[in-house]
Amino acid sequence: MANTKSAIKANRQSQKRVVRNRIYRSGARTAVKKARLAIHADPSSAAESLHEAIRALDRAATKGVIHKNNAARRKSRLVQALNKATA
Repeated sequence: MANTKSAIKANRQSQKRVVRNRIYRSGARTAVKKARLAIHADPSSAAESLHEAIRALDRAATKGVIHKNNAARRKSRLVQALNKATA
């Protein structure tokens, strides 16, 4: 348990950030999952879901929820999977 006023305030701020960041993180995870399923189900029409996943990952990286290199790596893997599926 926090003892000082500053530690109590830091805990409040941290809880707010956790709630706010969860929105972007879960949104990115959901979009990536949908894109993967679309790539495996029908690669020819998976471009739209891939675009949404890239947007979600970029948004999460911009907000600082995930690292920009992490987002870049995930986007690269999705595009590679799409290219492999269409080839």
